[in-house]
Amino acid sequence: MALRCLIVDDNDHFLAVARDLLEREGIAVVGVASTSADAIARVDDLRPDVTLIDIDLGHESGFDLARRLDGASYTQRPSVILISAYAEKDFADMIATSPAVAFLSKSDISGRAIHEILTGRTAPANAGGH
Repeated sequence: MALRCLIVDDNDHFLAVARDLLEREGIAVVGVASTSADAIARVDDLRPDVTLIDIDLGHESGFDLARRLDGASYTQRPSVILISAYAEKDFADMIATSPAVAFLSKSDISGRAIHEILTGRTAPANAGGH
């Protein structure tokens, strides 16, 4: 069974590219969202195994969304991987205190990287892994 993924980002072009890439690599992208409210509704409906959340959601914070998902009472809470075009070091302290399992640079997103993070194997050099 393929890993089920929800991607949350306010950039439509990135959503389309990431969805295409991940699906070609065997990840089932069950949905995309561009706002926190959208993401919360989709997590509840779609029950993804993992949610990729952009740190900068326009006027919203991916960190806040990660905390909201972590505090929600889902029967199956998805693992959260924070993503950004910015370097991990720019947000290191915030990533370390977030409920996310890891950070992944947008340029390093791949099915393999996600599987490695979730299974605890060696992840990319910039993946946090908490």
